[in-house]
Amino acid sequence: MRFDSYHPAINFIFFAAVITAAITFDQPMFLAVSYICPFIYSIALNGRRSAIFNTVLIPLVALFAFYYSSYNHFGVTNLAVNFIGNQITLESFVFGFVIGIKTASVLMWFSCVHNVISSDKVIYLLGRAFPKLSLFLSILLRMVPRIKAYAKKVNTAQKCIRKGMNQGNIFRRIYNFFRIQSIVVTWVLESFVTTSDSMRSRGCSLRGRTAFSIYRFDNRDRSFVIVLFFCFTVLVMGILLDQTHILYNPEIILNRITPLSYVFLATYVFLCLLPLGLQIAGEYRFKRLMLMTADFSSEQL
Repeated sequence: MRFDSYHPAINFIFFAAVITAAITFDQPMFLAVSYICPFIYSIALNGRRSAIFNTVLIPLVALFAFYYSSYNHFGVTNLAVNFIGNQITLESFVFGFVIGIKTASVLMWFSCVHNVISSDKVIYLLGRAFPKLSLFLSILLRMVPRIKAYAKKVNTAQKCIRKGMNQGNIFRRIYNFFRIQSIVVTWVLESFVTTSDSMRSRGCSLRGRTAFSIYRFDNRDRSFVIVLFFCFTVLVMGILLDQTHILYNPEIILNRITPLSYVFLATYVFLCLLPLGLQIAGEYRFKRLMLMTADFSSEQL
């Protein structure tokens, strides 16, 4: 029941839709959903690492809002005057904050994409139409965790000779850091050459080459597609009725909120939290099966 167990095309359609919505929607309630949902889902996928990354994004969003309002002057509500005498308006500050929230939401969704869409899924989706691009993306996605693991190995080996990144004074640590990075970069270049030769010898550039895949579009995937397109239809209705847009120039003008607006918002929340719900349901079913297996084993004994 985990979302990454569904067909790669479904994974791609979902992330393409939510990332497009995070970039497009700027109404405050939809904007909050675009930020909170990937915040929660990325933590559920990656744990503490995503929690730290998502938390670091919050002050960066505020800093960008201050920067944007200092150099973009529109709006009618003056807040202050910057050091060069230009007015800082509420509208420009809020719009800069909105841009920062959108950027943070897209970054968090992409962290989920990196966890759900693996390199074999990229090859499956793009292998026939764009074989060279799919090969490049799969190598790139595979290389990122390998670089991190190899850098840890190099740093551990250098610690044995007192040349680790956290050993010595500040100048020695800087020297050790660049020394280790040089080793890693050399290994990456050699790895790219080796991978290129290996894939060429396997005939990856030949026309008509087929690839084995384990993905099949079953009834579970068809049911999920029906749910997805139902949500898409409702959200498109909300866009056509101008429920996802707000004006910031020359002043903040928000469309009237009606009971139908909450229907569109609830649909968007349901769409964004759908993978998290599938993951929670899958983990619950797994734990339940483990308990049933344990009880059955104890009865047999």
